[in-house]
This record gives sequence, structure tokens and C-alpha cells, in this order.
Amino acid sequence: MSRLRRHSPALALTILTMIGTIGFIDRIVVNALVEPLKAEFGLSDAQIGLLGLAYSALNIVIGVGIARLAEHRRRLTLTTIGTLLWSAAATASGFVQGWHQLLAARIAVGVGEAVGLPANQSVISDYYPPHRRASAMSILLLAAPLGAFIGLGLGGFVAQTWGWRWAFIVTGLPGIVLALLVWLFVKEPPRGAHDGEIDHAVPPVRAVLGRLLALRSARHLIMGSALASLVGFGLIAFLSALMTRRFGLPVGEAGLVTALIASFPAALSVGLGGTIADRLAPRLKSAHALFPGICLLVAAPLYVIAMTRGDLAVFVVFTALSTLMQFTFLGPTAGSLQNMLHPRMRATGHAFTNIFGGLVGGLGPVLVGWLSDELASAGYPSDIALGYAMAGAGLISLWAAAHYLLAARTIDKDLARAREGPA
Repeated sequence: MSRLRRHSPALALTILTMIGTIGFIDRIVVNALVEPLKAEFGLSDAQIGLLGLAYSALNIVIGVGIARLAEHRRRLTLTTIGTLLWSAAATASGFVQGWHQLLAARIAVGVGEAVGLPANQSVISDYYPPHRRASAMSILLLAAPLGAFIGLGLGGFVAQTWGWRWAFIVTGLPGIVLALLVWLFVKEPPRGAHDGEIDHAVPPVRAVLGRLLALRSARHLIMGSALASLVGFGLIAFLSALMTRRFGLPVGEAGLVTALIASFPAALSVGLGGTIADRLAPRLKSAHALFPGICLLVAAPLYVIAMTRGDLAVFVVFTALSTLMQFTFLGPTAGSLQNMLHPRMRATGHAFTNIFGGLVGGLGPVLVGWLSDELASAGYPSDIALGYAMAGAGLISLWAAAHYLLAARTIDKDLARAREGPA
């Protein structure tokens, strides 16, 4: 079997991006099914929001333990096992008979992804040198917008054509094939291959936390990315539902439009974010923090305009523009944090940043759902209530931007400190 495995950066990046894409499809397809699920089980917007938090809760807790295991063991074996687990759980979501079963199935998807995904950034970091990591991470992180595009568009179409249960089944099964591909064909790269002479002993957890907490820019990058994720997850969770309520679009069309105006611009944003930051960095040392900070500043008012419009064309244009600005932070953040960590810290470091990002980001759908329910109970029509709740969440991008602008002040010095030795 080992003879089939190739040491190919392009192959590894392609297959791991595909796995991440399927994972995000299985995570986000539920967002295309908000209205059918509410009708089937009599759910509130807050309960819909809890589905996202339920995914995040065990995902982030288990992810730390798995990441520590990944520092010692073959990382791609964990990727294979986790992909099989979450694909089975995602498929099982199509057979649930009630709210609690659905909640359990979504938690199981989170558990599988906690096993399968934490080490992937570490693997890619060992395939690519430091000056190309932000660009490579941007490609790896394209999984989120591509997964959202497919999950929302395909999920909505399948639900409208064959019912919401088939949407879970159709999007859950492909992960099994990808699990086999990564097991058969992708070789585990040597750790620290592009980082010079390294100590191959695995640092303790306190050393990982100490490194992240000691670097001011790392603290701001983690906080800023968590807040930006809160906005992204909060809005994407209800975007299809808003178009159904406000503009009368059926589930399939709402999912397709959401994919086109949110997921496609987000894919451009993620793909270009790391590349632009890498290109700017030789002349502008703070580019990996300054560039996403400025983009987030622009995204916030665009979101408010979009979510409060009653004209579909205006809604579409401003949502697309705001999304294009919102997600530039992903590649530069991931690449910078990986560069700040020892090669044997990277899986654990990613898991810890994912804990904070998952907790804060996972609150996005809950916050939007709760605000929507509160405004509706105060007498606002359901579409107006949801739109105002989403606009309020969009303003949090200003808070996220502040952290990136603060990180820009010290990121160059902090990266130098990390290269010199323990922070």
C-alpha cells in the first residue's frame, strides 16, 4: 500500500482540500434546509441556531485530544478515520425521526470532523515552505466557501426535488470515497521539512499555549478571526431562510442564490486573501494582518445595507460585495499562526485556536436566531426580524477588524521572535 502513496504537495493539497470541502458541505447543508426542518419538527429559529452550536461543542473539545495524538502519530490516518465517521453521521441525518435525533446526528458530524480535520493544516505546512504557506492555506481553506456553495446549492435543489432527507444522504456519501483516496495515495510528509534544524521532541501543551499567548499579534489574530467567524456562520445559517421569508423564493432557488451571492464570493475572498497578503508582505511587513483588517472594516456597513433592503437586486449585490470583503482573513491568519509555531506544535496550536474560534463562531447562528425570535415576539414581521438580527451580527466585523489592525502593529516582530526560538 505504501508504494501507492506519493510525496506530492499538489496531490496532498488537492485531496485534503476536497476532504475539507466535503466536511463543510456536511456541516452547512442544514442551513439550506431551515424552512423544511422547521415545518417538519416545529422548530424555532433559536433551535435551528443550536444545531450549529451542537456541531461546534464536541468538535472543539475532542479536537484538542486528537491534535495531541496527531503530534505523535501518522496524521493522515486520523484524517481517514475522521472522514469516514462524519460521512456516516451526515448520511444518518437523513433518517432521523425527531429534533433530538437530528441534534445527535449533527453532534456526531462534529465529532467525526474533530478526528479528521485538526491535523490537515499541519500536514500542508510540512509540504510548503514558510513564504508560500499563506497561499497554500488559502487553497486549503477554500474548502469552506466551496463546501458552502455546493452544500447550499445542491442541498436546496435536492430538498426541493426529492425532500430534505435526500439532501443529507446525497451530500454525506462522497466522503467515504475521499477517505479511501487519502489513505491510498497521500504520503505523510516529514515534520519540519521546510523549517531547518528542529527539535523533534513534542512540546507540552503549556508550551503551545505559552507561544500563542506570548505573542501579541497571535492573540489579536485569534480573537479577530473568531469574531469574523461568528459573523460568517451567523449570517450564512439564515441567508436562505431570509430570502424565502422576504422575497418568497422556494427552498431550491434560495439555496442556489445563497451559493452564488455568498459562497462564490467567499471562495474568491479566501483564495485571493492569502495570495494578496503574500505578495504584499515583502514590501509591507504587516500585510498579513493589515489587509484583512481593512477588508473587515469595509464588510460591516455593506452587510447592514444588504440585510435591511427590500429590493432583491440590491440585496444580492450588497451581500456579494460584503462577503467578498469578509473572508480575506482566513488564509493570512492560518499561515501566520502556523509560521509562529514549532512544527511539532502546529496541530495542537490549530486545535486550540479552533476551540476559541469554534466557541465564538458557533455562537453566531444562536445569536442571530435568538435576536430574530426576540424581535418577532416584539411584533416585527418574521422577515424584518431576521434581517435586523443579521444586520446587527454584521456590525461585529468592526470589532474583528480592530483586532487585525492591532495585530498589524507587532506581527513582523512577533514572527521574527518565533523564528529565533521559544517565545
